[in-house]
Amino acid sequence: MPTVVGIRFKKAGKIYYFDPEDTGVQKGDYAIVETARGMEYGEVVAGARSVDEKEIVPPLKSVLRKATKADREKVAENEMREKEAFNICTRKIKAHSLPMNLIDVEFTFDVNKIIFYFTAEGRIDFRELVKDLAAVFRTRIELRQIGVRDEAKMLGGIGCCGRPLCCSTFLGDFEPVSIRMAKDQKLSLNPTKISGICGRLMCCLKYENYLYCGKEGGCAREREREKAPRHGSVVMTPLGEGKVVKVNRNEKTASVQLTPDNVIQVSWDEIVEAVQAEV
Repeated sequence: MPTVVGIRFKKAGKIYYFDPEDTGVQKGDYAIVETARGMEYGEVVAGARSVDEKEIVPPLKSVLRKATKADREKVAENEMREKEAFNICTRKIKAHSLPMNLIDVEFTFDVNKIIFYFTAEGRIDFRELVKDLAAVFRTRIELRQIGVRDEAKMLGGIGCCGRPLCCSTFLGDFEPVSIRMAKDQKLSLNPTKISGICGRLMCCLKYENYLYCGKEGGCAREREREKAPRHGSVVMTPLGEGKVVKVNRNEKTASVQLTPDNVIQVSWDEIVEAVQAEV
């Protein structure tokens, strides 16, 4: 199995594998690597380890060297130039009256390419804008349209929970989130309560979903789901027959309504019989 190190180029960005060769890079170091975009500067977030070849996207590129003080100074210089490029591009967009919103600018380490990230309602003809930018910076220009989730990841912010956005702090990749997850967890289906600042369903709906749907965690989770009483079903408890009005999957208990004024908490193991017919 090949030996690799994991390198991340942005905070909360995706981790890419590279061959460390004889560079001696360790977790916590910064390194210069060769990518499809050219030379890049990144942080080693996973030390050298052997991985299955199926986990690697060929071809496996190599770490060129450990980053030096001069490299770090160049990165700081590029960050200053990115701010200047952002202002220039904003003025050019306004001059061309293009219906697009510039989000971020990224220089490759060797300034072989400048990438401008933007959002827009539809497709934009930015060919004249690219010509103007190429004339100013005299290097390769790429304009990349991104979605609202990527916009939130780049800009950051505070979620409804009062904490920094998950996507901008630790989520490397976006995972599919569906309204079904909210239904399974008995959450309010009010869009304002289950949507993030990006306007899409909150990523955290995915975190505990396996406790409810059994799609993750293997056969044990699936058996646990089958054992859980169904909401709305009629069950037999030690205190009599009643209707399941609430199911707590974390504590493995159910709220059973015996009479209109009497609701009890019962362990799943105490439910000795369940009638399949819905009330």
